Amino acid sequence: MISFGGKQSDESSEEIVESLKSLGMTRNLATTIAYLSNVKEASSQEIEMNTGLRQPEVSVAMRAMREHSWISVHNKKVTGKGRPTKIYSLTTPFEKIIKHYEQKIREENEARMRIINKLKSLST
Repeated sequence: MISFGGKQSDESSEEIVESLKSLGMTRNLATTIAYLSNVKEASSQEIEMNTGLRQPEVSVAMRAMREHSWISVHNKKVTGKGRPTKIYSLTTPFEKIIKHYEQKIREENEARMRIINKLKSLST
């Protein structure tokens, strides 16, 4: 279950995740984007605790978001010994991420239509 800090109900957050998945996103990526779109910033641990994802799943989602330049990352010094904690924030507006998938789907559909038209012309 995803916790959005009271900004959205669990039902609507699950609907967002399912809708993103239907666009071709992995569950991990969809869940992480949905969570980050409702918080200012979060550590990997916070994402894990609030989404139910495991650490490797969050890491894979973060890698995909970094490849698209959708997030920023900065280190937060921890008290005592240990590595700094990475803090993630979504830098690309949610609407722009949706636009990315809209364009991708349009291009895929146009490519399919070209194939269909080619098949039609070959069959006559």
